Amino acid sequence: MSLLTHPVVIIGAGAAGIAAGRELRRRGIGFVILEARDRIGGRAWSIPYGTSAPLDLGCEWLHSADANILAAMAPDHGFALDKSEAPWRRPAHQADFTAADQQAFWAAQAVFEAKLADAAAIGERTGQDRAAAEFLEPGGRWNSLIDAISTYYNGAPLNHVSVIDYARYRDTEVDWRVTGGYGAFIAALGADLPIKLGCVVSAVDATGPTIRLETSDGRVETNGVIVTVPTTVLASGAITFTPALDDHLAAAAALPLGVADKLFLALDRPEDFAPDTRLIGATGRTDAGSYTSRPRGRPMIEGYFGGDYARALEQRGLPAFAEAALDEIAGVLGNDIRRRLTPILATGWARDPFALGSYSHALPGQAAARAVLATPVDDRILFAGEATSPHFFSTAHGAFESGLAAGQSLGSYVERHETLRRDQVRGDV
Repeated sequence: MSLLTHPVVIIGAGAAGIAAGRELRRRGIGFVILEARDRIGGRAWSIPYGTSAPLDLGCEWLHSADANILAAMAPDHGFALDKSEAPWRRPAHQADFTAADQQAFWAAQAVFEAKLADAAAIGERTGQDRAAAEFLEPGGRWNSLIDAISTYYNGAPLNHVSVIDYARYRDTEVDWRVTGGYGAFIAALGADLPIKLGCVVSAVDATGPTIRLETSDGRVETNGVIVTVPTTVLASGAITFTPALDDHLAAAAALPLGVADKLFLALDRPEDFAPDTRLIGATGRTDAGSYTSRPRGRPMIEGYFGGDYARALEQRGLPAFAEAALDEIAGVLGNDIRRRLTPILATGWARDPFALGSYSHALPGQAAARAVLATPVDDRILFAGEATSPHFFSTAHGAFESGLAAGQSLGSYVERHETLRRDQVRGDV
């Protein structure tokens, strides 16, 4: 049985899908957004926490905020911005990471970044891409910590990261937060859009004059589709495409989502800790967490885990994250801290069936995959999302910009299609 026909169907109500919907609404084009979850926002997700600011379980930072479309929009939608300096740009806790060692680490990081930039420039000219791990100093003292930090911002270790793609990311080093929650802001942007929740799309058939989608609620027919499903879900075959879109699915597989998870611990007597102070769980291994005491002044410690370490902890859930965090924090601050910390919750993005990870990175040799994934199919099937952004991938604003672009492109196609149909009805063609 067929559901109502829509001029456009958007698959996914994350930042990209919401942006596409807003653009289509601006153009006066009918559409519906089909969202598999029972909420909107995708990997942007805020939940209430007492009387303090919401907890952002997904994206939290407006990266490159001075060039970030969402940072510019937030105040106009009633969301204030916290422009205080990010914890990772401040000195870390020195109990187990002295000021001298921190300086030595940042010097090593700067040398490594310079090597990556040089290698990427050569790769852009020659087409030869390499793994970022190849440019670590052999036997370097800080290699494990440099690799751990990669698992935080790439969601993956450096041997899985393309040098060319890494260098294409645009970072202005201005990072702000949304006071009322980044996820709450994204959800607010889509609150008045036509969104059908709990609707899982399993097939897209474009062999006929209209596109047919098979969903958990039946068949939907449309003239155009914008797919904003995460790459790892696409590559899993969760949605089948007819005709087959082998190039796009191969590109999705080349842009897997890494894993970055958070843990929130309530902190007793928080006044003993300075707000937004960073603590490194261990400087000598890659499998280590990073912690922020009193984020935004709240009475808690927020832990951050990435890569295979996060993926393994997810298998045992909150108890595993809490155990790892308490061991690492106590290893720096002493065992007395254990009695002052109470687990609140931990995320599990790799186990989320509608995400299967946190954000994308290009595998070595696959820097061209983002452009391939973003290529329209016959002008009427488009892919959007952070993985299609050439310079702001792994961010909500990169996803949002890609959704706007997809909405503009498909909106123009639908307008041309409708004009042609009207002309044919009138006998003008």
